[in-house]
Amino acid sequence: MGTMPKIVRFYEYGGAEVLQIHEEALRAPGPGEVRLAVEAFGLNRSEVSFREGKYLEQPDQLPSTLGYEASGVVDAVGAGVTEVSVGDRVSTIPAFSMKQYGVYGESAIVPATAVAAYPNGLSAQQGTAIWMSYLTAYGALVEYGQIKAGDVVVITAASSSVGYSAIQIVKAAGAVAIATTRGRAKRQTLLDHGADYVIVTEEEDLADRVMAISGGRGANLIFDAVAGPLLKTLAKAAAPGATIFVYGALGPEGGTPFPLFAALKKGLRVQGYTLFEITSNPVKLAPAKRYVYDGLAAGRLAPVIDRVFTLDQIVAAHRYMESNQQNGKIVVTVP
Repeated sequence: MGTMPKIVRFYEYGGAEVLQIHEEALRAPGPGEVRLAVEAFGLNRSEVSFREGKYLEQPDQLPSTLGYEASGVVDAVGAGVTEVSVGDRVSTIPAFSMKQYGVYGESAIVPATAVAAYPNGLSAQQGTAIWMSYLTAYGALVEYGQIKAGDVVVITAASSSVGYSAIQIVKAAGAVAIATTRGRAKRQTLLDHGADYVIVTEEEDLADRVMAISGGRGANLIFDAVAGPLLKTLAKAAAPGATIFVYGALGPEGGTPFPLFAALKKGLRVQGYTLFEITSNPVKLAPAKRYVYDGLAAGRLAPVIDRVFTLDQIVAAHRYMESNQQNGKIVVTVP
């Protein structure tokens, strides 16, 4: 890496082409921070939205870094840091704002509280793919949804890394995983990775299929990354007293109509959710980390890597994410 690491920044909002790689002077971590020599980082939809200026938050100023997930080796620690040491092999937990920190590049500085060791049996590529996806699914399905054996769970946009993590968590609980995907191309891959049923929404009526699978009762939990008009369909597919967790907004722009009459008739809960509810709360984060560690050790959880790019291919990596072709996590390796 040397004293001039390569860092990815964007100087204006826009498409993937606004991402630029520059060599910058190596910075020292401040109090409570650690610096990583990055080996790999993962891509997320939130970073695409951040780059476009359409995320939950926008940079305070441009140019801006970006990125939540990286794995690497700690090569410097700031004042007051005692829980992490130089030489530790860690990956980052999304527990910070991209307005302040970003991990796309050869070097990254993050809060010490936002790194954790990952199992020795995992590669750097796998290590960077565990926290965002598993903690997102865990928070909705386990912490809040209290998933149990026999529950019927619908997972929309299931071919994402979060979707595959949700399938694994549902199966680990002894529940029924119903994955949805728009076209047939990803159907078999979803089945191969544990989904009990796959609904191809371009060809099948989602609500009718869920009702048929569940014996007419509907889904107890719905884990939705899409929102938009789909929410009304999901409400039709829900069981009485079900909870619909909305954690993304992949649907078309124009708002998300609230399914009022279905919600009243069935007593539904529609809950907006992000993993920051877990990662920003130490009381909730500790058991979430234990759940992930235990699941990885037992083989119940295993990160699904779709495609690997190199740092100089960062624009192509973002374009690939926007193409919706992926099955699992898109990872960028750093030489």
